[in-house]
Amino acid sequence: MASIDDLFRKPNALPKRKLEDPNKTFSNVLSNKSAKLSDGSSPRSSTNGSHDTGTPNGSNGKSASAEDEVLEDPDDLEAGPALPPDDVEDEAGDDEEGRFFGGGVTKQEREVIDYIDKNESGEAEEKIDSAWLRRTAINFERKINKNAELRAKYENEPMKFVGSEADLDTEIKGLSLLSEHGDLYTEFVKIGSVSSLAGLLAHENTDIAISVCELLAELTDEDSSTTEDQWKTLVKALIKSDIVDLLTSNLSRLDESIETDRAGVYHILNVLENIMSDTDHVEVVGSKDAVLAWLLSRIKRPDPEARAKVGQNRQYAAEILAILLQSNKRNRDRLAKKEGVDTLLELVSTYRKRDPEKDSDEEEFAENLFDCLACVVEERFAGEKFIEGEGVELCLIMIREGRLAKARALRVLDHALSGGNATVISIRVIDAAGLKTIFGLLMKDNKLERSLVEHLIGILASLLRYLPGGSAERIRTLAKFVENDYEKITKLVELRREYKARLSKVEADIRRERESLTQAQAEEQADEWFSRRLDTGLFSLQAIELILSWMVAEDYGARQTIMVLLGEDGLKSLERSLKDQLQGIDPGGRGSPEAKATEEMLSALLLCVES
Repeated sequence: MASIDDLFRKPNALPKRKLEDPNKTFSNVLSNKSAKLSDGSSPRSSTNGSHDTGTPNGSNGKSASAEDEVLEDPDDLEAGPALPPDDVEDEAGDDEEGRFFGGGVTKQEREVIDYIDKNESGEAEEKIDSAWLRRTAINFERKINKNAELRAKYENEPMKFVGSEADLDTEIKGLSLLSEHGDLYTEFVKIGSVSSLAGLLAHENTDIAISVCELLAELTDEDSSTTEDQWKTLVKALIKSDIVDLLTSNLSRLDESIETDRAGVYHILNVLENIMSDTDHVEVVGSKDAVLAWLLSRIKRPDPEARAKVGQNRQYAAEILAILLQSNKRNRDRLAKKEGVDTLLELVSTYRKRDPEKDSDEEEFAENLFDCLACVVEERFAGEKFIEGEGVELCLIMIREGRLAKARALRVLDHALSGGNATVISIRVIDAAGLKTIFGLLMKDNKLERSLVEHLIGILASLLRYLPGGSAERIRTLAKFVENDYEKITKLVELRREYKARLSKVEADIRRERESLTQAQAEEQADEWFSRRLDTGLFSLQAIELILSWMVAEDYGARQTIMVLLGEDGLKSLERSLKDQLQGIDPGGRGSPEAKATEEMLSALLLCVES
């Protein structure tokens, strides 16, 4: 016997208008015509315009009635639409050969059809309001109960409950109208339909569960017609109904080799993404072990039929993973404990010498993988896994040989050098001949992309900060800065000049804006102005000035060179920068070990520069 899933997946025929029996239709036409004919007339008279006065078969000369003619020889009767005159063109849309003579429909029938069509098109549109929602919710619950009842009663006879399943599916799809009426979300939650909807995710028929997933994706979409409060009301109710667990359980039972199931997986990932658009829920999703386990498994599993074996769902899984890791330390630690760092390193290693196709799912997939790595390597435990998996060496290879991977690998290394394992990773970079790679890229004649320059500067600043004083690795690094007549320092001063010029324009704009604002308004704009400074390169400028300050403190020859290169202002500009960075330390975070270490470093450098 076929399974219920197989029966349910058979494409449903589109509903068609029921056709009338043509014999019945034309017999009615005939009877109407017969009733209208007067004595002495003939059916043919409607066509030729004259009476038949002949007396065939020895007739007594009396004109035969229509009824007599029908009774005597039904085959000779000419009924139905009149033949068109020879000089009248066919109506538009008729057959080229004129076989149907005006469409096969009489004027009277055409008027009837036009009347019906007019009334059908003129039906009032149903109003979507609270009354509609209550009616719909009642029907929805009835369909759920009816289906459950028939399934329980005829467990082994799917044909007896498949109809109720189709009705339930139709009812679920009808609820999609809610996405255009966010004002009904609160009432939808209050009447309990959200929990009923969530419960259907555990339905035995996966097609029902998939329809629910598709509906939830629509209702939780940020583009739906809802306010923030309406959206939050719905999502809060869904989370209370264990939506994450229910969605995840479907990920494990859907077979992506089947098109409908593959679409179902996509809808589930879509719902998870929508829920996490509120960062408060990122922890809720990530705390489920099954979610992380499935995502790691899915990004490893190739899609045989997709180009480069990266299909839409594999790419989407990597994107969801990146969202989970971006702003949540706990999720990063959870991933590291599941050997997720090794998985990510293995996957990105394929891009050492090969670039994914541009604007493809694979390109987005690769970028998401690098985003995931950049997030996790800042954490101590994940950073240890990164070191054990030879992530430093892999990044240096991609910086030397990669194209698309070059900038991504630089970013990963930059993040790794600012995390909890910065000292160990700094030493590892030097031991893996990373200085040649990094300085070689910095000194390239061609104009580097801004993102590359910023990560290179960040890496150099971290090396000077975290390499142990007096260590062989630190001495090698300082030697690189001063070799070839201080060419690296000269390059950094040139970059500083470029960043200063860009920032000067932004500062001038901000000063003009400030002049027309009150003190209170200026305070409100402070964050926006700071963001504009960062976008223009404030962070990179400060990192360059930090590197120059380190060189002033570490090497007398470098100090003299920097004083000359900076011109009249000399080291005063570095003093101002260090003071600004000290003042910029977040007061709320001054008590943290990281903030204390930063404050001590800046204060020590300031003393060296001032002396």
